[in-house]
Amino acid sequence: MFIYYIIALLMIVADQWTKWLILKHMELGQSIVVMEDFLYITSHRNKGAAWGILQGQMWFFYVITVVVIIGIVYYMQKYAKGKILASAALALMLGGAIGNFIDRVYRKEVVDFIDVYIFSYDFPIFNVADSCLVVGVILLMIWMLLEERMAKKEKKLNGNDGIQHTKQ
Repeated sequence: MFIYYIIALLMIVADQWTKWLILKHMELGQSIVVMEDFLYITSHRNKGAAWGILQGQMWFFYVITVVVIIGIVYYMQKYAKGKILASAALALMLGGAIGNFIDRVYRKEVVDFIDVYIFSYDFPIFNVADSCLVVGVILLMIWMLLEERMAKKEKKLNGNDGIQHTKQ
């Protein structure tokens, strides 16, 4: 289980380091082309949540993030032990939640910089912590679907009475 907390820590370090690089080397609003019409590094700040919703609601974010962090650690300890995919998903989510929480506490805004255009749609600018959260949620959903599939398969194999039936 300890390794998953190391993964979360590495995600926090990567997130904070990349944000520091943006703050140190770019002006707010400055953009660097990585791949024309697809990927840019753009210095941006967000005082809200995804897509800029709930601008300026810092206390709301503080409370929600603390609850989320406690919930993730609880699930990691109680339900994810020995479950690699679930633990990895929760580790990414923990790292992402803490990464953006650090920004909100110390900067009163989140530093975003990954700017992607998908088929001419300018996707909202995001950061490493956001990526960790999204990938973590996707992995958790995959794990839940696999667990459900395995439970159904086991139930079918054992029958409704709990006794394993074999074909003769």
